[in-house]
Amino acid sequence: MAQVILGENEGIESALRRFKRQVSKADIFADMKKNRHFETPLQKAKRKALARRKKRRFRSTSRNRDQV
Repeated sequence: MAQVILGENEGIESALRRFKRQVSKADIFADMKKNRHFETPLQKAKRKALARRKKRRFRSTSRNRDQV
């Protein structure tokens, strides 16, 4: 949970900036987007397999560029 305590002479803009930084570091938005809809185990496996294929394809193209 991200929490920001205001200082005595601190402006709301700087506190909001600190809060946004803490939220982004804690990956709260990514977690929220991931859990927005229920995902069946089959859908989860398909998504992970697709990510592995994309990652493998990217690695192979970058290796081919290095060899040329």
